[in-house]
Amino acid sequence: MKILDILPAIDVKEGSAIRLVQGELDKQSKYGNPLEIAAEFVAAGASWIHLVDLDAAFGLGNNFEVLASVIKSVDIKIELSGGIRDDESLERALSTGCTRINLGTAALEQEEWTESVIKKHGDKIAVGLDVRGRELSARGWTKSGGDLFEAITRLFKAGHARYVLTDITRDGTLTGPNLELLKEVTSFTKTPIVASGGISSLTDVKALTQLTNQGVEGVIIGKALYAGAFTLAQVLATARGE
Repeated sequence: MKILDILPAIDVKEGSAIRLVQGELDKQSKYGNPLEIAAEFVAAGASWIHLVDLDAAFGLGNNFEVLASVIKSVDIKIELSGGIRDDESLERALSTGCTRINLGTAALEQEEWTESVIKKHGDKIAVGLDVRGRELSARGWTKSGGDLFEAITRLFKAGHARYVLTDITRDGTLTGPNLELLKEVTSFTKTPIVASGGISSLTDVKALTQLTNQGVEGVIIGKALYAGAFTLAQVLATARGE
């Protein structure tokens, strides 16, 4: 069985690490300095960090300098997300030295551009699929992005390498991952999936390790780590089957 990748999340707004509940800006908690949190994740044994510019995602500015500093400060893999919608923002994001870019709204609204980006950059590109039920959400989860499975079919034809699948109704809620959705998507596509949303316990992580052979290759964990539900070291051990 493959080992599940663990991607602890750092979501940055106005220079600080925060967590939202169901993607709503008026439901946020601050957790401090992103550089310090990244250092703590590295010390705990992380090999990945999922780094998000929330201001860029919501069209409220950006935290580019902060994110670039975080990436420079660590020697592990970084998945970078938030507001990457055109050549300029893509090249700027890639200039940070991140391992992978997570496209959101652009992948749903700009099909030709997304296809060209995937052809050019291959495995460095993931597409974020943020869903409520079967309906995708775009523009910082404020607008409809169409049907999930129609989008997967279209992206598959473009040769897409990876999806980051988030159940918005569970994000930041500590209510557990949507295992049924993950099973449905992995039975529909062979493209690897990074799961996101709702992780609340080591039991949840263990359940996801059972889906690695079906195509769930990783999981993004945010709120549960910040709330102290478990430590990152415990999660990494669980992913290794210890």
